[in-house]
Amino acid sequence: MDVQYIFFDLGSTLVDETKAYEHRINDMIGGTDITFEQFREKRRFFAQQNMRGDMEAMKYFGLPYKPWHSEDEVLYPDTVEVLGYLHRKGYSMGVIANQPAGTVGRLEQRGLMGFFDSVAASAELGISKPDSRIFLKALEMAGGDAKHSVMIGDRLDNDIYPAMELGMKTIWIRQGFSVFQHLAQGRPHPDYIIESLSELRNIL
Repeated sequence: MDVQYIFFDLGSTLVDETKAYEHRINDMIGGTDITFEQFREKRRFFAQQNMRGDMEAMKYFGLPYKPWHSEDEVLYPDTVEVLGYLHRKGYSMGVIANQPAGTVGRLEQRGLMGFFDSVAASAELGISKPDSRIFLKALEMAGGDAKHSVMIGDRLDNDIYPAMELGMKTIWIRQGFSVFQHLAQGRPHPDYIIESLSELRNIL
């Protein structure tokens, strides 16, 4: 794979958000007769339509938006090992993520910032995925070009398809609720589909 620049999404890619999602869901359904399993099933239904399942389920049930609990996030067990492996191989690495303000600080707290040369986060840039401008800004920040870059993320709609349209290579990591998304007919497939970060060692 002819790649010099590697870009990662964060949520459900490098960071396991399972507990944070569960916390927010329980906050949203608190005081209602909606069960966690009912919400989960509706979230799965919308994810299968390649939509953001939690937000669509919230709208479906008419629930109020509740804050995200970033304290519930944890790194996947292989995150640090795989980033270290790629860093030692000499790749330039960056982040392209829809995140609240303070992404660099959170990466520093988790001991990850040393792996990254650039961070393109939606709150700081005022642009959110899937808008192509955040990808273009990330390439500009990294001094890279789409042809020699790869985007690694869990969501087809936010990470993979927008990167493809710019000519970037793509690796779809099926973690979190993205396991329920499916490849759209008539659209190119990602260059690789993986189930864990560890599989990157066989690709890059």
